[in-house]
Amino acid sequence: MKPVRVKLNRKSVKQILQSEEVRADLERRARAVATAAGGGEDYEVSSQVGANRARASVLTATYEARRAEAKDRTLSSAIEAGRG
Repeated sequence: MKPVRVKLNRKSVKQILQSEEVRADLERRARAVATAAGGGEDYEVSSQVGANRARASVLTATYEARRAEAKDRTLSSAIEAGRG
């Protein structure tokens, strides 16, 4: 049996990766991570659409959050909250 060969339409894939729906989903996941890490004003969530894809990030916004990340890895440990 011949192996199945799939050819992706690069233009369509790029449109999907840059879509508002993907950006919104990534932001929802980033907010879930921030909430699991302790939430509040200690973390900043942002999302944007770049040249190739949408992306989201969670940043520590306060000294206390940076210290908690350095000492207890609170933000790093919360990454699993963004998987669902």
